[in-house]
Amino acid sequence: MSDAAPLIIVMGVSGCGKSHIGAALAQRLGLGFLDGDSLHPPTNIAKMAQGIALNDDDRAPWLDAVGGALGAGSEVIACSALKRSYRDRIRAAATGVVFVHLDGARAVLAQRVSQRPGHFMPPALLDSQLATLQPLQADEAAVVVDLDQTPEQIIAAIISTDLFGTA
Repeated sequence: MSDAAPLIIVMGVSGCGKSHIGAALAQRLGLGFLDGDSLHPPTNIAKMAQGIALNDDDRAPWLDAVGGALGAGSEVIACSALKRSYRDRIRAAATGVVFVHLDGARAVLAQRVSQRPGHFMPPALLDSQLATLQPLQADEAAVVVDLDQTPEQIIAAIISTDLFGTA
């Protein structure tokens, strides 16, 4: 990797730990962190709170905001980035992005989502997110990490990859 700070998207479906791991990873690397949920327009949050899955048109301005935030200096952002086209849209706004996919079993995800009372993303939308999720491709700068570990183990697994020049 170059001397420039990496641009990192911590991605995955609801409940995978994007915000928690993203913040911890940013702190460990001495980088800035932003929760991509804070960039959703109010209409998206209202829709999800009603249990309505977002479509591509709903996500487009949000993805543009995520890419713009990376381009403007946020170095680690938690963002679902479920489809290849979403990741491509983010990359169009900020080159050199590394995607860290927190992946795991549906049962683990469902348990985590059910333990987040008051979150705008209801557990009922987990299956729609899993159905939307497209695996990372070989040509994407990315790492997939099993989320069924301690946060410390997840951070160590991410940092030990050659994407961060420490392997």
